[in-house]
Amino acid sequence: MVDKTKRGIIQLYLEDFQKIDTTGNAERLFKNIPSQLSGNVSRYQPYTVVGQQSEAKMGELLQDLEQSKTTLFCYHCTDPNVGMSLNKDTGKYKMYLADTGLFVTLCFWDKSYTENVIYDKLLSDKLEANLGYLYENLVAQMLATAGNELFYYTFPKDDKHNYEIDFLLSRGNKLVPIEVKSSGYKTHKSLDVFCEKYSSRVGNRILLYTKDYQKNGATIYLPIYMTPLI
Repeated sequence: MVDKTKRGIIQLYLEDFQKIDTTGNAERLFKNIPSQLSGNVSRYQPYTVVGQQSEAKMGELLQDLEQSKTTLFCYHCTDPNVGMSLNKDTGKYKMYLADTGLFVTLCFWDKSYTENVIYDKLLSDKLEANLGYLYENLVAQMLATAGNELFYYTFPKDDKHNYEIDFLLSRGNKLVPIEVKSSGYKTHKSLDVFCEKYSSRVGNRILLYTKDYQKNGATIYLPIYMTPLI
């Protein structure tokens, strides 16, 4: 019954998007948020969803999505430093749902309803899927609700791959880099390399995961539910 109610809410969103944009492109951009996140790419790729659009039209669609308050935009910071809004790349961003409960339902939109067994496995960490993108959405929601503007950062690892910091916060005159892990938390190369590269700019370095609080060297491990306290 809860899932049915959530589907009704999402359907209302989609109907509103249709009123805003009769081409259906705003609706398609919204519905593809889970697949874009699960694809493990360094940005949302709107043209793969809606095809070729003019820059003005795409900007209008994205503005409508952002102003709808149903989505959260996390922008790439071109130079990770205090005052990240000064280095905000509006052409490179990730998109999250503002409500992670609705995000879960949208992930299984191909079904007429999401079975209880899926929720049971999600809650017990036994669903056979990479849930990193789900926890990432959850962290984005909690950070935004706590009043933070969302930024992330990527930088080259080699010719084909990048390191990525999932979220960057500014605290005082220092940065707080955050990496989100649903599993495999013992290695965090992106966080390590970033903190070495920008050592003079980094304050606390935080890894959010599904286990208990601990500190290992300079890295603070926090359970995800403590995100609002960062």
